[in-house]
Amino acid sequence: MKSSREVVLAAVVALACPGLSAQSYDLLLRHGRVTDGTGNPSFFADVAIKDGRIAAIGKIDTTAKAEIDARGLTIAPGFIDVHTHAEDIDELPLAENFVRMGVTTVVLGNCGSSVLRVGEFFRRLEATNISVNVATLIGHGSIRKQAMGGSFARPPAAGEMAKMKDLVEEAMKDGAVGLSTGLIYLPGVYAKTEEIIDLAKVAAQFDGIYASHMRGEGRDIFDSLAEVFRVARKAGIRAEISHIKLSGPVAWGQANKVLARIENARAEGLDITADQYVYTASSTGIAQLLPEEYRDAARLRDVLARPEQKARLIAEMKSSLKSNGRKDYAYAVIASCKYDPSLNGLNIVEAAKRKHGSASIASQVQLILEIESYGGASGVFHGISEEDLRKFLAYPNTMFASDSGVRRYGEGVPHPRGYGNNARVLARYARELKLLRLEEAVRRMTSLPAAAFGQKGRSEVREGNWADLVVFDPEKVQDHATFNDPHRYATGFSYVFVNGVAVVKNDQHTGARPGKTLRH
Repeated sequence: MKSSREVVLAAVVALACPGLSAQSYDLLLRHGRVTDGTGNPSFFADVAIKDGRIAAIGKIDTTAKAEIDARGLTIAPGFIDVHTHAEDIDELPLAENFVRMGVTTVVLGNCGSSVLRVGEFFRRLEATNISVNVATLIGHGSIRKQAMGGSFARPPAAGEMAKMKDLVEEAMKDGAVGLSTGLIYLPGVYAKTEEIIDLAKVAAQFDGIYASHMRGEGRDIFDSLAEVFRVARKAGIRAEISHIKLSGPVAWGQANKVLARIENARAEGLDITADQYVYTASSTGIAQLLPEEYRDAARLRDVLARPEQKARLIAEMKSSLKSNGRKDYAYAVIASCKYDPSLNGLNIVEAAKRKHGSASIASQVQLILEIESYGGASGVFHGISEEDLRKFLAYPNTMFASDSGVRRYGEGVPHPRGYGNNARVLARYARELKLLRLEEAVRRMTSLPAAAFGQKGRSEVREGNWADLVVFDPEKVQDHATFNDPHRYATGFSYVFVNGVAVVKNDQHTGARPGKTLRH
């Protein structure tokens, strides 16, 4: 047992030399420029981390177990990607394409497609260990399939609707952050607005958000926006417009009108935000080149076996192409085709010529039908105006999200946004084009998405918050992935911390897996 004199002496030493006390920090980031996530001007300070949290900010004289000289570097909150399709993160737990562009939290379950049992999924991730924090939405399409089986080209029966509500409630109780829809995909395309409102009301009871891949992002975008606003109004719920864009030449030039509609809705008291990837191409299934009623695989096979119906389908495809201001399908590039991987990276015109020796419209349509008959393919679709993109980017309620899954390095020719979206915001649009201040760009990737999706304690460099932090050189941060060469990681990130643990050091993954599941 220590004498009273020894106890007093220890107390005096602790007061005189706090670095020697039990309050010594795990890590000190020294002399960095702190961009705190609020949008306020940056400031110079030290940042201390202890037990996975930010313990102190300012001029810190105390020592730590480890120190990093962040002189010349920016210290910011880790980026929150609210629109991902990373449901396979349990198979690819390092999430390297995300963390190496500064993302520390991903939100799954977008576009109406999600895991059904959120609680079970979270427990599986906790047993696996992952490099990023994970939250999820509950997908309307997934619960509709569960409740209605393969018969969904109709409204749900009363019992089916009750089951859908129960599934939303269960997911929200298990920690989902809200409800998502994918209204261009099966089975969401068949859902009426009232069905969505009724389900959104359940999510609203738990302070969830409604995130929608709308029915249309081209000529019919204004009707689609009106539906989002109606759901938000009737359900009393926050609403997120997923990957906001104007798709196709016939729709270009209307960004100001779209933003005016959103501002009018906000003026009426609706909490409407949007997310965006900063590229002039989208990515989804090649099936989207088919009219809605033919996107079901069984339905398509049946039609193709009937010459008259097949001829009608082909005529519809040609008519749709023309009405959208396109002369051919060159804007659609095959990203990953199970039917014939040799077509990956070719646009439909090039692929038709390789496969059938002809680049005619008839050959292009035939190739699309073949691809969908043999398992489908993902694609990249070049159809967004840079001018519209910049106007949506300038809007203060637009956050930045990749719309990407966890990438398997070298597999297929996917959209580059999965490797570069956040870095591209910082490099091209903040540093090079100066369309955003650095502080504003960081706010759009941190506190804005956190507020919309109910994530607390992670979006600002603030004492007590979890130490999800990125340390980067704003003059060197760079995206490298391109449409032709997408498997290239972003650079310029000296460190990325998740819950106080470095998952990236000098642009390399450390192998650490400190991520948590984030229950709403």
